[in-house]
Amino acid sequence: MQRVFRHPRPLGHEGRCIGQTDLPVDPRKLRRLARRIRRQAQREAWPRVVCTSPLQRCCEVGRLLRRWGWQHRVDATLLEMHFGAWEGRAWALIPHAEVDAWVAHFADHAPGGGESLRQVLQRAAAWQAPVPGCTVVAHAGWMLARRWVHEHGQGTVPADAGQWPAPPAYGVCWRLP
Repeated sequence: MQRVFRHPRPLGHEGRCIGQTDLPVDPRKLRRLARRIRRQAQREAWPRVVCTSPLQRCCEVGRLLRRWGWQHRVDATLLEMHFGAWEGRAWALIPHAEVDAWVAHFADHAPGGGESLRQVLQRAAAWQAPVPGCTVVAHAGWMLARRWVHEHGQGTVPADAGQWPAPPAYGVCWRLP
């Protein structure tokens, strides 16, 4: 089982499609999450290895832990879904017809020409922990995909957008296989 933490809330994300858009995080929130991970690891004797997405909202937590003696491994497999031309745009400026096309073919449509949900599910399923029990700092989409594969089986996709669960809160920790 892996402990997977969702990154802290990024700055400037409100009303925007951010996917793999690399936004900063308030340094206090980064330190708060890193300290929380370090305390839990000490209490529960976790391996001092953290894997993160390369995006700064995850990677900066890993860098802080590295300063405290942890091994930090950056892994692009842990990235959020890529939204192609939608990246960084205000949701209000993305044509409704494009969003409707995604919702109509939720698993296989690549929004903005980016990555489809099926591709994210495959990427999440393929991820291998470099060290058993290592800690992960990743994104809501990746966490949901990893959980979906565990609960529904590899190759299974949601029948429609209504089956996709709501994202976890920022900073939350899930235990995932």
